[in-house]
Amino acid sequence: MNQLDFPILSLMMGLPMLAAIICLFLNAQAARWLALLTTLVLFGLGVVLWANYDIGGPQWQYVERAEPFGSFAWALGIDGISMMLIMLTVFLMPICIGASWETIQNRVGEYMAAFLFMEVLMIGVFAAQDIFLFYILFEAGLIPMYLIIGIWGGANRIYASYKFFLYTLLGSVVMLIAMLWMVQDAGTSDIPTLLNYDFAPEAQTWLWLAFFASFAVKMPMWPVHTWLPDAHVQAPTAGSVILAGVLLKMGGYGFLRFSLPMFPEASEQFIWLVFGLSMVAVIYTSLVALVQQDMKKLIAYSSVAHMAIVTL
Repeated sequence: MNQLDFPILSLMMGLPMLAAIICLFLNAQAARWLALLTTLVLFGLGVVLWANYDIGGPQWQYVERAEPFGSFAWALGIDGISMMLIMLTVFLMPICIGASWETIQNRVGEYMAAFLFMEVLMIGVFAAQDIFLFYILFEAGLIPMYLIIGIWGGANRIYASYKFFLYTLLGSVVMLIAMLWMVQDAGTSDIPTLLNYDFAPEAQTWLWLAFFASFAVKMPMWPVHTWLPDAHVQAPTAGSVILAGVLLKMGGYGFLRFSLPMFPEASEQFIWLVFGLSMVAVIYTSLVALVQQDMKKLIAYSSVAHMAIVTL
């Protein structure tokens, strides 16, 4: 269902993609202004999305679908959870561009392009209705963040960017194998259809663990949280904002969108694991946060504790 006469979700992904490409060819000041204007326009489109959202209407709204090749579909649509997270993304992005206005002086065009490309991928992750499209956008988000930390980060940025990249990539390889099996078993890659598909209880256990491997690292849950303090400290300020503000939420979104509704028996079976890890994280990382001298490290450890409350 789409309450508007134009594909607003595709527009919200296409606009920053086009602006990102143009930024690569502009001087520093022009790139800053283009990035700021683009993110403000996207915030305006987010408000339009919010204003036209039919509360109490069908679960999936603003649905768009095209099948360019094979079973892979360009399928977008949002529900209430996606709506909130897309609004969070479009609200934070102009703030990030503003925070980078004076502090980033080298390769400004590339920096702004990386942020705009990141916005495309974040909106896409929350709006994707095809499981392979979700996976591609979910993993592609690593690339601009890796570049933002690795090029514009602090003194130890290379180590931090590699650690961030490898941790989150390795966790997601297992999830891809699980997705391939699910599509083979259910005969579709459509997320709304998969949400209503009844996977065998013994298969659910393995599928849940595969998705958990990816989302636990992304959140990050204790004890696979060690990449976050390094990434936070070394990233430029705007990078830290997006990391804590949106990227960590992707793990929580994954649990709510996939693990709980698709694998309910396995979710019940592993309650003890999630509760145990979450309670350790809340207490342990809060105590670690208490003794931090570095503000970014403090935010990183408190973020782990906050996300543990989300998993609880």
